Amino acid sequence: MSFVYTGRVFSVEVDRIRFPNGREHEVAAVRHPPSVVLIPMSDADHVILIRQFRAVVGRELWELPAGTTDPGEPPEAAAIRECEEEIALVPRTLERLGGFFPAPGFCDEELIFFRVSDFQPPAPDSPHKPDEDEDIEARVVTIADARAMVARGEIVDLKTAYGLTLI
Repeated sequence: MSFVYTGRVFSVEVDRIRFPNGREHEVAAVRHPPSVVLIPMSDADHVILIRQFRAVVGRELWELPAGTTDPGEPPEAAAIRECEEEIALVPRTLERLGGFFPAPGFCDEELIFFRVSDFQPPAPDSPHKPDEDEDIEARVVTIADARAMVARGEIVDLKTAYGLTLI
């Protein structure tokens, strides 16, 4: 195994892998810790979306809140932390909806989806704030409006489009 790049969020490695048919091939892989995707439900008919600038695509996107698990952090703890960091609310109810690999041809990141609800404000001394590179706007919308945003091309983030099908 040879690491080509190691960064803050992911690494890239190249290795020769023996496939089930016995042949060896060189494989380049993006290694990324699991991430959590939140479906924050303010009630049965409303979801909280966030809008933030995504430098890689050079524009603001509407998304479900999400983030990477910290080393050794259980996904449930990451879901609570990310919810507080991105929408300034702490969920008392978490429901794990499943884990999915969005790009298994080159990346091992698993997206773990949670429906979160029954919110309370964070503790006044909570250390959980948006990351330094995040400027997030949260908005409550009806589920129907969120799905219409997908249909109109206003939501182009795949994890968000898929997450809306889970509710």
